[in-house]
Amino acid sequence: MQSDNLARMAFIHVEGKVAVVTGASRGIGEAIASALAKSGAKVVIASRKKEGLEEAAARIRKSVPGVELEPVVCHTGNSAQVDALIQAVIKSFGTLDIVVNNAATNPYFGPLMGADQAAFDKTFEVNARGYLDVARAAARIMIERGGGSIINIASMVALTGAPLQGIYAMTKAAVVSMTKTLAIELGPSNVRVNAIAPGLVDTRFASALIHNDDIVRRIVDRTPLGRYAQPDEIAGAALYLASDAASFVTGHTLVVDGGMTIT
Repeated sequence: MQSDNLARMAFIHVEGKVAVVTGASRGIGEAIASALAKSGAKVVIASRKKEGLEEAAARIRKSVPGVELEPVVCHTGNSAQVDALIQAVIKSFGTLDIVVNNAATNPYFGPLMGADQAAFDKTFEVNARGYLDVARAAARIMIERGGGSIINIASMVALTGAPLQGIYAMTKAAVVSMTKTLAIELGPSNVRVNAIAPGLVDTRFASALIHNDDIVRRIVDRTPLGRYAQPDEIAGAALYLASDAASFVTGHTLVVDGGMTIT
């Protein structure tokens, strides 16, 4: 048993596994999809907009020649489209081993006292209910095949107070809670469920923060590593949790924030 574990840790890879990454047309999602592909996975990338998805697929195919990759348009806030996504994966590759829930929205930037109902509903529809829909649809396949790995992209703000990002932070706190509950419920079926909580990452999604010099300075000043992250720095955490090297890790939220939450 010990020698088997050491062999697992010698090289983190997902050779031959089938992975789905939502919100993969750019940023963290694309970086994770690319890392999985480079490590041997067959990958389905999903996003709402076809044009952006096709562009991401072209970039990944260029960086990983010969990769088996399929783009599928899917709005994860729509349950019917989520079911169609999982069916498309099975049609293309016959099984499903890894799911990365990354698709998210943040339509409102401001104090909670000023948020309207529409922004609240839309954010929870995609960031909380959408994650649960994807996780449940994937888990049904994984239970039948004897196991799998579900990775939910949460956020550092799920663990702290989050002025100006209150609704988004509430949904990400829900994701952390959902991760723990699903890990307990699905553990007997050998389905592992974990989350990643990134700090500030240089993506278009975070542009309201990245392009605000005052906010960036305050974040960087509180971060021991003295900077914000690039998308591929989150991908390594996802690759680890997806792989057999993390075979005894479930219900965990891996914080990847340059140390900001410890200050």
